[in-house]
Amino acid sequence: MAAWDLSVTVEDLGPDTPPVSLSVTSDLHVGGVILKLVEKTQIKRDWSDHALWWEQKQCWLLRTAWSLEKYGIHADARLHFMPQHKPLKLGLPNGITLRLHACYSSPVFQTVMHICRMLNIRHPEELSLLRPIEEKKKKKDKDSTEEIYDLTEVPLSSASRPCLYNGMPAHFADSPQMEAVYKMLSVTQPPPAPEVIAKQYRPASVVDKAHINGRWLDSSRCLMQQGIQENDRLWLRFKYFTFYDIEPKYDVVRLTQLYEQARWAILLEDIDCTEEEMMLFGALQYHISKVSQSEPQMLSSSAAMDDLESALQSLEVKMEGESSSASEMLENMTAPELNDYLKIFRPKRLTLKGYKQYWFKFQDTSISYFKSKEESIGEPIQQINLKGCEVAPDVNMAAQKFLIRLLIPAPEGMNEVYLRCENEQQYAQWMAGCRLASKGKSLADNSYQSEIQSIHSFLAMQKTNSSSHGNAPANDESINTHSLVSPRYHKKYKAKQLTPRILDAYQNVAQLSLTDAVMRFIQVWQALPDFGLSYIVVRFKGSRKDEVLGIAPNRLIRIDLGVGDVVKTWRYNNMKQWNVNWDIRQMAIEFEGNVNIAFSCVTADCKIVHEFIGGYIFMSTRSREKSDVLNEELFHKLTGGHEAL
Repeated sequence: MAAWDLSVTVEDLGPDTPPVSLSVTSDLHVGGVILKLVEKTQIKRDWSDHALWWEQKQCWLLRTAWSLEKYGIHADARLHFMPQHKPLKLGLPNGITLRLHACYSSPVFQTVMHICRMLNIRHPEELSLLRPIEEKKKKKDKDSTEEIYDLTEVPLSSASRPCLYNGMPAHFADSPQMEAVYKMLSVTQPPPAPEVIAKQYRPASVVDKAHINGRWLDSSRCLMQQGIQENDRLWLRFKYFTFYDIEPKYDVVRLTQLYEQARWAILLEDIDCTEEEMMLFGALQYHISKVSQSEPQMLSSSAAMDDLESALQSLEVKMEGESSSASEMLENMTAPELNDYLKIFRPKRLTLKGYKQYWFKFQDTSISYFKSKEESIGEPIQQINLKGCEVAPDVNMAAQKFLIRLLIPAPEGMNEVYLRCENEQQYAQWMAGCRLASKGKSLADNSYQSEIQSIHSFLAMQKTNSSSHGNAPANDESINTHSLVSPRYHKKYKAKQLTPRILDAYQNVAQLSLTDAVMRFIQVWQALPDFGLSYIVVRFKGSRKDEVLGIAPNRLIRIDLGVGDVVKTWRYNNMKQWNVNWDIRQMAIEFEGNVNIAFSCVTADCKIVHEFIGGYIFMSTRSREKSDVLNEELFHKLTGGHEAL
């Protein structure tokens, strides 16, 4: 074969050095090119991390056994010889910036796995990388230069789990400086100053929120293919809002970062909440910052005894569940039921009719209602099967409002029904029943009483204890309430006016430990109606106007931009298939009952939407038996699209 010249730029020789010219033949394999290159540079060093990057085709030549001909490389190819791992600036949810070595040649999904392994964050599939918002950069440049914590010396391990020492990965125990960095990752940050909150970018509308989702990186492609260069800045964030198997003992960093992401979502009004909920979030933040100053860390070293104890405990729980006495079995055979007068309302657009009272009967996993108690022997007006439905609370303790919002699956989408309860006791019983029924469990289930109990304790947190003001510091000077609430309340109330209200809510959480308070904050966040919704502006096929698609962990919702109302809801478990026409960038989804929808994406690439849907379906396949092994192949199958193949 005829020899020809191939020029390769070697990054390590410096930017001004001309490319190295090699005499090659088309049947020479990539490994042979690298060998010739190393011999020609005459630099003695470890080249094992280096690989060739083909500039025009934007791809790495990682198959070293492939020949130049097989890759289609000719004399005009611009090749670069450079390391696959390079420094990356990474902004974490708690506002800290790290500088660490990331892999620029493997798919982003794998790069995130390596980063999470280094930082000791379990379930890396829930996180991803996105490009930061420019506005912040401009503002930060004017201020003093921010501190960047350097982790570039940390070796990249191939172990699936980091080796722990004193409860933290061994590489953080090397020096006091590294230990301090780990502490910053695993301990909650103090409440930010009101000026800092005011400076941050705040989405003003659903469309603004949609623009942020256009910034996620493609999980199937590597950093280099997406234009990310050495020392560029990216954010690491939780992308999929299904947090699997949170275990405070092992998830210190994961829990802290999740809390920080939730806290900033509340402070920057990324998610809507009522004033009452905002005061509770404020109280929990105040309590968490107070306790984290006194408690050294969320958890001490997890000794082997702790593990043994927890293993015995879970075994005990399992044994209890399996052995049920004959009397219990008899009790279950005569299944319990709930009967009471409740009010029902079916919100339809442009209706002003209020709630109507009926006699309700809760049996197994369904609710039936009748005109009155006397008529409950006959046929019900309607029977609602709650299996697979969605249950959301809508409660205001001060106004004594106890609503249960039900979203019931129907072929054409979801039907919404509101049930109004008279008092807390009635609400707790029916809400607990609805939650269990949605999972296919009846009132006879063992967890019914504990569900009622947890609802009561949840409501207790929202009660305002005016009588117990005596126990609270009358006016705690250490509390700057504007640091605990979103800017909307800075305008609405003076800090002095907020203090008693936050301290009021604080009474209900003051007894919680640090871990419990963080967990409670996350639970209250998860209970918000808009929790877990990622918005994308789309144009539905046949429509002349833009609309918003909300992507949730278990459903898609269509939102009318003009009114802001939810027009339709489609659940993933009714989905038969979804396809992407990559040429015209259009998504088509088919649901059961012959329902078909198609749309093109306006504020994000359709790959992002495809990845969200596939990603959530992947999250639902996780199970406890396989929790240690991540099925990476399945993730790429569900999210990759033809480009990944």
